[in-house]
Amino acid sequence: MAKYIFVTGGVVSSLGKGITASSLAKLLQSRGLAVTCVKCDPYINVDPGTMNPYQHGEVFVTEDGAEADLDLGHYERFLNIDMHHTNNFTAGKVYETVIAKERRGEFLGTTVQVIPHITDEIKHRYRLVNKGMDVVIVEIGGTVGDIESLPFLEAARQTEMELGQDNVLFVHVTLIPYIKASEELKTKPTQHSVGKLREIGINPDIIVCRTEKPLSNEIKAKIALFCSVPRESVIEAPDVPSIYEVPLVFHKQGLDEQVLMLLRLRATSRDLSEWQHVVQRIHNPKGDVTIALAGKYTELKDAYKSVHEALAHAGLANETKVHIRYIDVLSPNLEKSLEDVHGILVPGGFGDRGIDGKIRVVQIARERKIPYLGLCLGMQIATIEFARNVLKLSGAHSTEFDPKSRYPVIDLMPEQKNVKDLGATMRLGSYQCQLKKGSLAYKAYGAAAISERHRHRYELNNKFRKLLEEAGFIISGVNPAKNLAEIVELRDHPWFVAVQFHPEFKSRPQSPHPLFANFVAAALRRGQEKPASPPSPILYA
Repeated sequence: MAKYIFVTGGVVSSLGKGITASSLAKLLQSRGLAVTCVKCDPYINVDPGTMNPYQHGEVFVTEDGAEADLDLGHYERFLNIDMHHTNNFTAGKVYETVIAKERRGEFLGTTVQVIPHITDEIKHRYRLVNKGMDVVIVEIGGTVGDIESLPFLEAARQTEMELGQDNVLFVHVTLIPYIKASEELKTKPTQHSVGKLREIGINPDIIVCRTEKPLSNEIKAKIALFCSVPRESVIEAPDVPSIYEVPLVFHKQGLDEQVLMLLRLRATSRDLSEWQHVVQRIHNPKGDVTIALAGKYTELKDAYKSVHEALAHAGLANETKVHIRYIDVLSPNLEKSLEDVHGILVPGGFGDRGIDGKIRVVQIARERKIPYLGLCLGMQIATIEFARNVLKLSGAHSTEFDPKSRYPVIDLMPEQKNVKDLGATMRLGSYQCQLKKGSLAYKAYGAAAISERHRHRYELNNKFRKLLEEAGFIISGVNPAKNLAEIVELRDHPWFVAVQFHPEFKSRPQSPHPLFANFVAAALRRGQEKPASPPSPILYA
């Protein structure tokens, strides 16, 4: 039977519950245990697919086509395994399922209520992933005290009652704020947060304290006393330069030993050597490179979380520190901000805001021979730019932004034109791609056939394909089932690759994605010719 660890959060949101869950999962995996993670989101949306990135960060996509919370990206990157649609569910999905059952008459004669019907459905979803697992780590989104997350917490409480205390563990992530005026760390918010958790019948076994200042033994003892946990169950979670250091920070404090003891788990000796090697390489780069990430959600870095991490992994592959310069494509100083970069990346996105700026960014990359990587919309923008400025098709566009364009080089597939509901109706999940031998993509992957994850509606219009190719726009990757362009390159450019899919979702620190690795390598070669000034380093919270 699988053991369960519930990770909750208190005081404020965005404390790092996802990193905590991922790091703990990594530690247990390193002890020879089979571990998986589940993210519960308390919002009423069925999935995050229709949400603006400013609301909830990026939308992660799994192999089986689920649009999921960005924490699933952390789970995959730390555990080096694939997540699936069962690893993430929302309050909206739970209520949708229960209401559908009620309409079918499955609760005939019964008043349908939050307890037991909603909580039973939540517990059912907790159990969906436990086959073959030693430990299931369930991260409950939101903050203790939020009305939305109460059913999930109640279901967790019931799970402990049903499985027994030896099989369920509660880890509470909380904030220890630093008051600069008095130069003090305050434990009172943590005490109140734990008190709120107790009110609903949950007593945390381990408290993970997010802090920007080291915790003294006195403060840890105070937290332990007021929150009724052993002193060794108060774990410090300081800010670190890289999120990949967190498992090592937790292990040093004995978090994995605490969990093994409390859950009465037998495990093999620890093996974190490969992970330690990753961290060592992060701290000992042999070079520097500056990549411009040109998007329109740059005020919220989580909107491009997987892209950010994939570039960091590519830096590991090249023993290089990758400095990311976030470029707002709506900025009036667009050209100046691109003057000294070594590479340009245009990520995915939706809506017409900032499209002209992205087209100009691609034009600069093409004309100045700057290495370019386009992702999803970044591939469509590359097609539009080439059609306008090389083929001289004035007004060439995507029908997403100009339905009446005379030259719709990007258009909907026939089946997409009949879609009315926006949720979960895009081309989602893993699709096959056949590569052209000799192309940059073929050299990067070292294979003729690949599969990658998609999240989009619009495609390169095959009516313009021959015209584009004759002018030097190479279609180097094609989906064989539907004859859709997946990868494009430029004939007269040192490194220009744009893809219709999202390779960032499959990149991991122990296996960097080949396209990102090759892109950074090309940027390095340019950097040897023309050095750039790196921006201030970004600290991971």
